[in-house]
Amino acid sequence: MILPEGEARDLYVVGGRITYVPQPGAETQTRGWIVPGLVDAHCHIGLGPHGAIPADEAEVQAIKDRDGGALVLRDCGSASDTRWIDDRSDLPHVIRAGRHIARTNRYMRGYADEVGPEDLVAAVRTQAVRGDGWVKLVGDWIDRDAGDLKPSWDASDFAAAITAAHDLGAKVTAHCFGTDVLPGLIAAGIDCIEHGTGLTPDLVDLMVSHGTSLVPTVAQIGLFPSLASAAGAKFPAYATTMTSLYEGRREAVMSAYEAGVPLYAGSDGANQRGHGTLHLEVAAMHAVGMSAEYALGAASWRAREWLGFNPTLTEGAPADFVVYDRNPLDDLSVLATPAAVVLRGTRVG
Repeated sequence: MILPEGEARDLYVVGGRITYVPQPGAETQTRGWIVPGLVDAHCHIGLGPHGAIPADEAEVQAIKDRDGGALVLRDCGSASDTRWIDDRSDLPHVIRAGRHIARTNRYMRGYADEVGPEDLVAAVRTQAVRGDGWVKLVGDWIDRDAGDLKPSWDASDFAAAITAAHDLGAKVTAHCFGTDVLPGLIAAGIDCIEHGTGLTPDLVDLMVSHGTSLVPTVAQIGLFPSLASAAGAKFPAYATTMTSLYEGRREAVMSAYEAGVPLYAGSDGANQRGHGTLHLEVAAMHAVGMSAEYALGAASWRAREWLGFNPTLTEGAPADFVVYDRNPLDDLSVLATPAAVVLRGTRVG
C-alpha cells in the first residue's frame, strides 16, 4: 500500500528511482505500507552536550535517525561541520541552518555563535553562507540579570537580521519559548518558529497572515517541568514562566493547528532520548489532538514538500521511502519499528 494515496501497487526500484512498470526478473524484497522518507524537521547532527562532537559520533547520530526512517534531517543548529555527510550515500539528506546565533552569554556554552546587537547582522550573513538556505536564531533565553525568560535582541535587531538573511536567499527560524519575542519576529517576516509555546490567538492569526510555519517539538516540551524545578531556587520567576508555558502547551500548538498554520514534526532529541526518536514526536502531535494523517504528513509528505523534496512516491521519484508491516495511519506506534528503510534506492535498514 502506497501512502498517502492509499493505493495498493507494486513498487520497483531501478537506478535509484521509483517505477511502477513491472521489471522482468524483479525479486520481492518486502511487503507492507510504504511511506515517503520521513523528515525530522528539528534535529542537531554533530552536536553533543558541550558543543561540537567528533565525526564518528555524528555518524552514529545520523545512522540512528536514518534507521528510524528519517531520511531528511533539517539541522537546526550545530557547532560541527557536517558537510562530509553529503558525500555518504548511506546517510540521510541534511538541510543545515549553520550554527545557532545567540546573544552573548545567553545560551548553552559551546553551542552558538554568541554576539551582541551590533554584530547580529554580520553573524547572520556568515551562517547563511554556512548553511543550506536556513539560519537559526535563539529568539529568547533566560536573562540571569532579570531572572526570567527574555528576548535575545530588540525587535528592530531581529528585523534587520531577517532582512539580511532574506537578501542572501536564506530563510530564518528561531528558538522561541515565550510570548514576548514572537510579535516582532513574525511581523518581520520570519519563516518558521521552533517550539512556539508562547503562542496566543492573536499571534497565531499573525502567523497565518505572514505564512509562518511552526515546528512545535511537542515531545521535547515535556522537559519544561524539569527546567523549572532546576531553576526554581535561584530564578523563581523563570521557573514560574516555564511552568506556565508547559501547562499551556496543548492550547498553544492546537490553536496553530486549528488556524491552519503549517506544522512540521521535529524531535529535538525527544525528551533527551536522543536521535532516532522522530516517532515519539509524531505520537505526541497526535496525542494533543492532531489527526494521525496530519501528524504523519507533518513528518513525511508535507515536510518533504516544504523542504524541496518529492512529497509522494510518483513514477521516477527518488527511491527514498520507509516500509511498515502495519498501516501507520491506523497505529502510529509502528513508526518505531520500520520493516525496511530505502535510501537513494538502496536498502539501508
